[in-house]
Amino acid sequence: MDPFKLLSRSTKLSKNHAAQKPRTTPSSGQSSQPQVFAAENAQSTNTSKKRKRGQDQPVEDIGLDFFGGGSVKPTKKSATIEPAKNEDSDDDDQMGDDGDELQSAGTGVDDMGTDERKSILKSHKLKITWLNPPVAHKKDRKKDRGKKIKTAKAEKHSLYPQPIQSFSDMRDRFGVSSRLAANIEDQGYTTPTEVQLGALPLLLDAPERFLPPEVKAAAELSEKIDLLTVAPTGSGKTLAFMIPLLHNIGQARRKRKDRAISAIILAPTKELAGQIVNEGRKLARDTGIRITQVRKGMKLVAPANASNIEDEEARENTETVVKSDVLVSTPGILASAIHEATEQGSAALSAVENMILDEADVLLDPLFRDQTLSIWNSLSHEHLRVSLWSATMGSNIEELARSTLNARRTRVSDEGGQAVIEAPLVRLVVGLKDSAVPNVQHRLVYAATENGKLMGLRQLLHPASTSGDSGPPLLPPFLVFTQTIERAIALHSELLYDIPAEAGGISRIAVLHSDLSDTARDSVMTRFRKGEIWVLITTDLLSRGVDFRGVNGVVNYDIPTSSAAYVHRVGRTGRAGREGGIAVTLYSKEDIPYLKPIANLIATADKLKDGSAAAGTEGVQSWLLDALPSLSKKAKQDLKRRGVESRSSSGKQKDFKAARRTRISTKSGFLRKEEQKKKGAVRGSRNRKEASFADEGNETDFGGFD
Repeated sequence: MDPFKLLSRSTKLSKNHAAQKPRTTPSSGQSSQPQVFAAENAQSTNTSKKRKRGQDQPVEDIGLDFFGGGSVKPTKKSATIEPAKNEDSDDDDQMGDDGDELQSAGTGVDDMGTDERKSILKSHKLKITWLNPPVAHKKDRKKDRGKKIKTAKAEKHSLYPQPIQSFSDMRDRFGVSSRLAANIEDQGYTTPTEVQLGALPLLLDAPERFLPPEVKAAAELSEKIDLLTVAPTGSGKTLAFMIPLLHNIGQARRKRKDRAISAIILAPTKELAGQIVNEGRKLARDTGIRITQVRKGMKLVAPANASNIEDEEARENTETVVKSDVLVSTPGILASAIHEATEQGSAALSAVENMILDEADVLLDPLFRDQTLSIWNSLSHEHLRVSLWSATMGSNIEELARSTLNARRTRVSDEGGQAVIEAPLVRLVVGLKDSAVPNVQHRLVYAATENGKLMGLRQLLHPASTSGDSGPPLLPPFLVFTQTIERAIALHSELLYDIPAEAGGISRIAVLHSDLSDTARDSVMTRFRKGEIWVLITTDLLSRGVDFRGVNGVVNYDIPTSSAAYVHRVGRTGRAGREGGIAVTLYSKEDIPYLKPIANLIATADKLKDGSAAAGTEGVQSWLLDALPSLSKKAKQDLKRRGVESRSSSGKQKDFKAARRTRISTKSGFLRKEEQKKKGAVRGSRNRKEASFADEGNETDFGGFD
């Protein structure tokens, strides 16, 4: 079944459309290169004079269903394309085949020089910075300026760990267990993405292996680091923090035989938490490590008198006690469970040594900040290591993380009576910080009014032309984002019958929002992953972290409320370096005052894609950037909190005319008025009937006077 032919029938397509080759889309096949910034590296590999093993073999075009649900294990020959390898990589491969010749873990297998490390990290656009160097290092720099320390000031905080260029190297280099290494291979992971290339050595290696030599004697170093990671959407952050986490838990369990909660992973939505659990369980298969998603009703500790309970209902409650190594949860549910355990006088999370914040900028935003910090401060382990991950992270989030780490270390030191060693706080940035993915085609479409936006969306759903001016058509499946739940429901009602019955009819379009039950949300997510749903209308509920590998496009029916929201929305397509994704933003007259931050993001993404300094010409014209008004700081804050005022529930009460202009409907005001009259008449008739029944029930026969 070809969705494009079904949706574009009875339209005037170009004559040579049938003869054109099908364009590459995220759903058309497996991406042979998961790295976003690998174009220049791939060119340098092809021009190398020395032939790499298996380079002459073509990469197999592995077919996928709509969303690449099945994990396909690539052949060894197709997995040998590693763009960052050097001229002597053949020797490294030979050592990899003969595992007995390799040195033990942590001894510096195949150590690179500093210049070579810098070259590889720079080619993949990786920047690693040490944010809290010891005070002694700063004093030495002032005291012995130009004598003992020869590096420049900018390089004193830069780190250059040896990158990992193949997952097969981890077992010999870091001592990763054979079971975990086999699970990684079974999932088809061969070449790491940029964030994995930089983050895995930081989290698996000892800090003294990559910290500057002049600071090793300046202060006592912790065994692990705290990490802030900013990487593009779809770049593999989940795998980057899950592999070191499972490795560390496996090593700790060898020392102690009892099962205790060793790690906490926080995510802003249930959908993202469930996805992390699924990916973690695939990697933890047959390792004995248990990963659990915390749900309502689960308890962290059993009641103190659980052994004496005879009531059957009370005994059932004790059976919901979590027995796991890793807890994955949203902040609200876990904070409630911790509060309940604390009231019972039990320290349920005293053994937690790792805390991971996925989409950290949202978790530390005022919406979740109190809950997240309460969980963070309840962890009392002196060697707790924290890592924060997101595609967008402002300086305020970094400062909040730093202050929280310092405050917690001081509190734990005072409670324990001895000083807690300060861990290095390292920041890893992939590409340009807080920017949209460059492998997606961005479009800004002016639709003037709400009816124009609805018409524009219908044209995307039923493409009527393939002219070069309009660009390639948006092929299903794709996501449509709205500002509020009410608008998502209204848009779903408008488009419900736009897909012909031959193509599946109303079953091909669905709506997803937080007012639905957990069962309904899980059902919609499952059908969308299977490809049964072609158009999914949703709110920002699905804008973060959720991985749909085969989504061909994203439509911002309502403009995002912030630059970060735009980055995360359009990041649902173009995952893991897949080409062909399209992001369309429809804007009306009411959106023009708020559009400039989004236009700047699109222009920056076009620059990264073209590699030129010229303003982006594909998604946004330079004259439009100059014409759009700048947005004040207060206006940005108001937009982030409430969105466009006329489309929010509070705005409807203040400005009825503006709300009427922004209503999603193709019906005229007269028809809507007549419908409201009919609904009112039906409602009044029902109320009168219920009232008459109530009066009849109160009537009794007269029994005389007492």
